[in-house]
Amino acid sequence: MTMYIKGLGLCTPGKPVSNAALAQRFALNEEWISLYLGNQSRYFATDLNSGVQHYSLMDIARQAAIAAIDNAQIDKSKIDFIILATATPDKLMPATVNEVAHDLEMFNIPTYQLQSGCCGAMQALNLANDLLSVGRYRYGLVIGADICNKFIDPLKDYSDSLASEIINFALFGDGAGAVVLTANADESPLAITHLQYRMTESTLPAGQIVNWQGSRIIEQEMLREDYKNIETHVPLIAEEQLGRMLSALEATPDEIDWFLVPQLSGRMTARLIDALRLPTEKTINCVAQTGNNGNALLLFQLSHLLETFQPGQRAIALTVESSRWLSGGLALQHHGVK
Repeated sequence: MTMYIKGLGLCTPGKPVSNAALAQRFALNEEWISLYLGNQSRYFATDLNSGVQHYSLMDIARQAAIAAIDNAQIDKSKIDFIILATATPDKLMPATVNEVAHDLEMFNIPTYQLQSGCCGAMQALNLANDLLSVGRYRYGLVIGADICNKFIDPLKDYSDSLASEIINFALFGDGAGAVVLTANADESPLAITHLQYRMTESTLPAGQIVNWQGSRIIEQEMLREDYKNIETHVPLIAEEQLGRMLSALEATPDEIDWFLVPQLSGRMTARLIDALRLPTEKTINCVAQTGNNGNALLLFQLSHLLETFQPGQRAIALTVESSRWLSGGLALQHHGVK
């Protein structure tokens, strides 16, 4: 089934944090951050120096939802369901999606919260497509949001920490994106025509681990990235996913106008573009400015795409999640009049 983007909204907490600010705070080499990651800035919900959290996940998810609904030019009472994809909920319960719905007084509708990483927004869009295809609902709200640096204590002494832990400050950012979707073709020319999502068959160990501390306080690394495996295998998985999408569309890369590739960092994005043999000028990239904001990143890319998307054009978006090597893809087409 085809669904249509009726409205889209974003939220970035606070002001952008530069590489210079990170280097000064953690005694890192600014040039190393820029060269190794290719990221120039990111947004943090927590103050880098004081450790005070100024924004919760609910705060930024709520702001993105309001922006998307306003952009859709509909009343919030018209929304028939809400789906939130996140790896960083405020609490185990109540679910953050229900806190958003409660705060916005959006009652008597189904709410869903999906726990995932970089493929979470794709999962949420896939679920929204299934719900809209039933015919019972007219509008759905999908939110992708993460506060990644909540797992990293900026006041800790990192002098004896592993580089894999410190680098997460430079790699990740916080943010939220939301999109209002409808099955009614008369309400928007921005069509999502194909969706794919799957768990990749792989014997690889988990490429990303986010630990959870319950009642026992355990000395453990809260957030870990297996950069070597990620850099090696994400391009391969992305290439396979791109092949599946092109096959579904019965198209060649030359017939696609825009590509939204998986984004771990600015440097990794450049490697992916090269590995996929795509022209850089046909790709939509934002991670170097926003940081890797997890479930929000695909929606940030979509927002950038819609600024340049012209009637008759087609785009493919790809996501790869290294936690257990998931992949997804979606195709968009602009049905507007040229």
